[in-house]
Amino acid sequence: MTYPPQADSRYGTGRRTTPYDPRDGLGDARVAGFPSPPPTRTWPQDDPFRRPPQDDPWALPGRPDYGGRDYGFPDEDRHGGRRGGPGRAVVAAVIAALLAGGVAGGVTGRLTANVPESTALQQSEAGPVQGGLSDVAARVQASVVSIEVRAAGGQGTGSGFVVDRRGHVLTNAHVVEGGGRVTVVLADQRRVRARLVGTDRALDLAVLAIPAAQAPAPLAFSRFSDVRVGDPVIALGSPLGLQGTVTSGIVSALNRQVRLGDGGGASTAVQTDASINPGNSGGPLVNARGEVIGVNTAIATLMRGGGGGSIGIGFAIPADRARQGTLRLVR
Repeated sequence: MTYPPQADSRYGTGRRTTPYDPRDGLGDARVAGFPSPPPTRTWPQDDPFRRPPQDDPWALPGRPDYGGRDYGFPDEDRHGGRRGGPGRAVVAAVIAALLAGGVAGGVTGRLTANVPESTALQQSEAGPVQGGLSDVAARVQASVVSIEVRAAGGQGTGSGFVVDRRGHVLTNAHVVEGGGRVTVVLADQRRVRARLVGTDRALDLAVLAIPAAQAPAPLAFSRFSDVRVGDPVIALGSPLGLQGTVTSGIVSALNRQVRLGDGGGASTAVQTDASINPGNSGGPLVNARGEVIGVNTAIATLMRGGGGGSIGIGFAIPADRARQGTLRLVR
């Protein structure tokens, strides 16, 4: 490989350099075979490094001149050290402090950009919420009972509620259909032996009796004509044996055609999305005034054979029908 002829006449027009040999090395200005550099230029030229020094804006009064080598930055002496007066040290310190402050501020801003001003968790001092379904549940729960049935073939549980001052408790017929010993567990955990008064398997209703002196206050029935779709409701009972459970929802539909009891035909029911599970059977579905609008009886399920829990579709016997059936059974 050879280099092209040099354009400068001092190298000789058309003259070629010696071919490049890798053994000569790199970066050596005096490698054999390369011509000597051109002579130093002697004509006048504007050399920015030879211009007279400008006034130093940072210089202190009485500052000596450093011979044109000072451009506002500290010089290095011939021994590698730095020289400069206290004024330059102060200026450098101020500049360094400003830069450090700017960098620190930028980093702090990035770190705190997404952090809330205060990480303290606030806690309300307003106390319990007044009114609403919580007050309704507190009033109604005392009248709701859990029912335990023990028979030779096994045992079962359900729910019920007191309907009069004589100690009558209304529940579902399928809760007590196995017969055997029936125990009513009150809200205060008292256990009272109950007597079966009568059942209506077609309506899926049953009435129990406990001593009137031990019975809590009864619940009132609402009129079915006063119930509207969208009304808030709560379901109370002992799902899966969990006594005192309260769930809330709304009235989803009225006059829903479903098959309840052993009548064989379809009957109308109140549909709700309040969670109802096994063990809720016989418990009350009440409105925002604590009045019974239905008796929780059945749920829709996606599993064959009726297994599984609530999917938000539950059914209750309407209050008017439950009240009429109870009156027939207690006579």
